Amino acid sequence: MTASVFRHHRRHRVAVLVRHGLLPMELGIPHRIFGRSWDESGTLLYEVVTCAVTPGPVRTDADFTIAVGHGPEALAEADTVIVPASHELDPPYTDGRLGRPLAGALALIRPGTRVASICTGAFVLAAAGWLDGRRATTHWSSCERLQRLHPSVRVDPDVLYVADGDVLTSAGVASGIDLCLHMVREDFGAAVANSVARRTVVPPHRDGGQAQFIERPVPQSGVHTTGTARAWALRHLERPIGLRELAGQESMSVRTFTRRFREEVGLSPQVWLTRQRIERARHLLESSGMPVEQVARDAGFGSASTLRLHFQAALGVSPSAYRRTFRVRTVPAVPTGGGSGGTTRGTGDAAGHSAA
Repeated sequence: MTASVFRHHRRHRVAVLVRHGLLPMELGIPHRIFGRSWDESGTLLYEVVTCAVTPGPVRTDADFTIAVGHGPEALAEADTVIVPASHELDPPYTDGRLGRPLAGALALIRPGTRVASICTGAFVLAAAGWLDGRRATTHWSSCERLQRLHPSVRVDPDVLYVADGDVLTSAGVASGIDLCLHMVREDFGAAVANSVARRTVVPPHRDGGQAQFIERPVPQSGVHTTGTARAWALRHLERPIGLRELAGQESMSVRTFTRRFREEVGLSPQVWLTRQRIERARHLLESSGMPVEQVARDAGFGSASTLRLHFQAALGVSPSAYRRTFRVRTVPAVPTGGGSGGTTRGTGDAAGHSAA
């Protein structure tokens, strides 16, 4: 009997499939985010392993190789498979097809496994057929190529990541952090994801709908941005906030403010406000015992019925169901143990739902 690649089967098992030309930072992202996620008791929630189609040395785009000890057998055991980019031209990127060894490896992935890509790893997912008919993204400079090679994929070049069911794609490099934090948030709640983000010293949540930082003209010196208004809004989410009031924080007209806001954030001010309020409500539902009506008021929705409407639209569950799934006490700054406790994914109605 073949020994298991994963040693802790009560944890969520993440396999990172690397290829020659790997960008080392992209390999580090899932190990850092998932490998530093633990629950309120200090129990690690994920086990992460690196694998390759053929175990052994794997070239990176730097002046060193990495030694990969696991082969494709890890894919057959994983709950989540992540495919980083390769910076060497290979069949998925050049021709939109899989070579036989890679196709054989991917065939080992069990139905229902969550599959994700970082940067141009999306070309592997597309070549395998997982993106057919789905929304997806990749690095902005490769979006046109992905669309040309795979016309059935609905490529969105203006987002950080896309979660379409259990198939997820992200844009270039750093957006892989956002994607991994999104998966942690969906598996175990915002409190766990926010704790990981704090330890990693990154923003706890950049919504997947936020625009990629594509090459644009450098703003002229002295031109206002909307950052002050956004910071002000986050301090006053519990109160009604109108466009005129937001624009006033930047001394802009409503029309100019709305245009600049969308240019900088990739969303309208109203959509951005709603998403921030949902995040506030998620945090309160997880971390407090206050009634749903009070959560709604503190998050700026005004009433429980309005909160339920927006929560259902964004997350597919009611606030009460979300609380039952993700209610936590506190998440410690340092794990108290490394036992094999925990669950493979969040349970209940909210588990595994993709909200981006």
